[in-house]
Amino acid sequence: MTTVRIKGFKIFKDRHGRMRCYHRETGQKIDLLKAPIGSAAFFTECEKITAIAEANKAKAPKVGTLGGLIQSYYETEHFKNLAPATRRDYRQCADFLEPIRDTPIHTIDTPLVAGIHDKAAQKIGWRRANMLRTFLSEVFRFAIPKGLISANFATGVIPKPRPAKLAYANRPWEPEECDIVLEHAPPHVRVVLAVLMNTGLDPSDALNLRRDQIDGETIWGVRGKTGVEVAIPIGPTLHAALKQAPQHDAPALLANSRGEQWTYNGFSTVWHRFKTGLEAEGLIQPGLTLKGLRHTVATTLREAGLDERRIADLLGQKTLSMARHYSRSANLAAKNRETMATLETENARRARIVKPSAKSVKPEPKGKSE
Repeated sequence: MTTVRIKGFKIFKDRHGRMRCYHRETGQKIDLLKAPIGSAAFFTECEKITAIAEANKAKAPKVGTLGGLIQSYYETEHFKNLAPATRRDYRQCADFLEPIRDTPIHTIDTPLVAGIHDKAAQKIGWRRANMLRTFLSEVFRFAIPKGLISANFATGVIPKPRPAKLAYANRPWEPEECDIVLEHAPPHVRVVLAVLMNTGLDPSDALNLRRDQIDGETIWGVRGKTGVEVAIPIGPTLHAALKQAPQHDAPALLANSRGEQWTYNGFSTVWHRFKTGLEAEGLIQPGLTLKGLRHTVATTLREAGLDERRIADLLGQKTLSMARHYSRSANLAAKNRETMATLETENARRARIVKPSAKSVKPEPKGKSE
């Protein structure tokens, strides 16, 4: 039998005596039933795999370049432990930088990063430009200890301000808007909204809550975005909402109509369809978002006179060292009971003052009441 050897490929018999072939560098296998060894199809497959491998190698970031720094950051534990949404945002920033990834490290300085920042603001907007600045700052921060770059040249770049006339992306909900949405929401949607309204949790964190994260009258959670632990007492309103929620067997606290744990995309789709229907009927005005409920809780408590530190504690907006991890949570559970009691009282007071409209919350046209 003629022995066939192809550079970069391993050809061998497996333990069952069958011939196998794979590309050493990429591990890609060749189906020898479709392309027998020595056939024209076999050599074609080898050439194709080799060409793809070389093309991918050419695309790989070069050492000593901006692309190399970014690749080095991707390999850090810090990046791997980020929330999926944050990793996705950072990779989109890297995609924007793709045309200049071969920029040598020794040419990178603050003016260059500022210029990139300005260009990004023009092409992808002020918010994404600031995200790009944050991304580069993280890349440089983790590259410094490795001796890959001399300084964090992104920290000296001034973030772009929010345009003064730009509409509030996640505005707080009005009390009557909360009432109307809860009144019309299906049971499996209503309970999710009730959790958001009465905890201030980020939507993704609320949907990921497990039953075992409720201990007595407290929700013990961790913010997925930052890893900050939160301890949220369950007030009477939320307790009643959870009691009335549809029963299900999922380990998650919240489940869809099939009794399965919600995914963020799944609930967002259902919420958008439901909200759009209410808007079409004239029951609510546009602009309600799920993240807006987090702003609603913070705004309500601030207007009730609570200081920013207590509100931040409830929302999980402080990073602590691991040494204080558990003691902080225990302290928060007791302190936040007063905070949640304030939220309950203030919501009840507002509900008495503002009578929800049975049909619409549209503002009255100018001149009609004059």
